Amino acid sequence: MRELELKQQILLGLLIPFFGTAAGSACVFFMRKDLSRMIQRALTGFAAGAMIYVVVEELIPEMSEGTHSNIGVLAFSAGFTVMMILDVALG
Repeated sequence: MRELELKQQILLGLLIPFFGTAAGSACVFFMRKDLSRMIQRALTGFAAGAMIYVVVEELIPEMSEGTHSNIGVLAFSAGFTVMMILDVALG
């Protein structure tokens, strides 16, 4: 019985993100002509920020080790922000 529940959980764990991503990309594909340029840029920035968070928090294991795991993420975010400001300011 437990093996069946485990297989169902694995299947759901794979299907839910797949369908969520497919639905989100379908919405963007069909609505891209209706959205203004400003909204598109804001949504792209939000998606980029979400991906940076996932990379830092989940894919770099050293960032989430220890009791104060948010310090590494905040330091990375601050450094990234400073570099982006310098990139825009200095061209």
